[in-house]
Amino acid sequence: MSRPAPLRFGLVGAGRIGETYAAALAGLPTARLVAVADRDPERAAIVAGPARATTHPSGESMLAAGGLDAVIVCTPPDSHARFSIAAAEAGYHVLCEKPVARGVPEARAVIDAAARAGVRFTMGAKYRFVPEVSEAARILASGHLGRLVMVENTFAAPTDMRGRWNADPGVSGGGVLIDNGTHSVDLLRALAGDVTEVLAVPAPRVQDLPVEDTVRVLARCADGALGVLFLSWSLDARDRAYLVLHAEAGQVQVGWRGGRYRCGANGDWVHFGGGYDKVAAIRAQVANLVDAVRDPNRLLVGPEDALASVAVIEAAYRAMRTDAWTPVTMEQADVRIPPVRAVG
Repeated sequence: MSRPAPLRFGLVGAGRIGETYAAALAGLPTARLVAVADRDPERAAIVAGPARATTHPSGESMLAAGGLDAVIVCTPPDSHARFSIAAAEAGYHVLCEKPVARGVPEARAVIDAAARAGVRFTMGAKYRFVPEVSEAARILASGHLGRLVMVENTFAAPTDMRGRWNADPGVSGGGVLIDNGTHSVDLLRALAGDVTEVLAVPAPRVQDLPVEDTVRVLARCADGALGVLFLSWSLDARDRAYLVLHAEAGQVQVGWRGGRYRCGANGDWVHFGGGYDKVAAIRAQVANLVDAVRDPNRLLVGPEDALASVAVIEAAYRAMRTDAWTPVTMEQADVRIPPVRAVG
């Protein structure tokens, strides 16, 4: 039996994350980068060059040109919904970088458009595809460490955010909470289940920004576990594990150079994994979308995950304004994965 032809991908946005996606696609035999859109022709040419992909001055012109099976949206968040909806309505499967949207209404519009079009939709959630995170989840699921009690996640490193779109609330929707925090929320939900309520407290700002640059989030999960998230563009916590899972009878840690776990407070540490590889994680996510085009049950990060992540972040901003525990609420939406459509 002959191998299916690689899925043809178009990339909207040729910035740093777009360049990373292009590198990920280059090492994936089941996918091929065929088009790159960016309003900066030099950036588009740089990203498209190694793949000999065509370049376009806008996402709209790339979609109109056709010849694609799937689209990756890597623009700033204020245009995520617009390009994701346009790609879905053109009949293309969509991978949209996080955050999918700046609020629940935008996220719902994206998901509804994908459902109507019968295409796959997934959100950029690279940490789900880090082998050490998958192994940590497997260790928990084995039951050897007992019930999960608390999840600690830390994404904190000093980064000058002045002049960057990430710190422009009109473009990004907020500051470090929506930027780094979207990954944190997705990790927490993957490991501890749905988040039911949150408390978010910003720290004094170190950088002269119109948005928060450091925040601590507490989250209660439906299964009882507590989430503790530490997010900062200004404080440095790179020397610690970015993920710590506290269970009744042991602990699992995932750091940038690998993971480890132990049973009991005095047990020997057992090490696993080789460390974080950003390109490899993103390549695995793209591969998962390719697999899901042919088998919808393979999609690891589904539309419901994208919608829930936006809802939790939205609730956290409400909590930050009110200084009170805030429930995570969203209207029920039809986020079922649609049936497979033909890829021609």
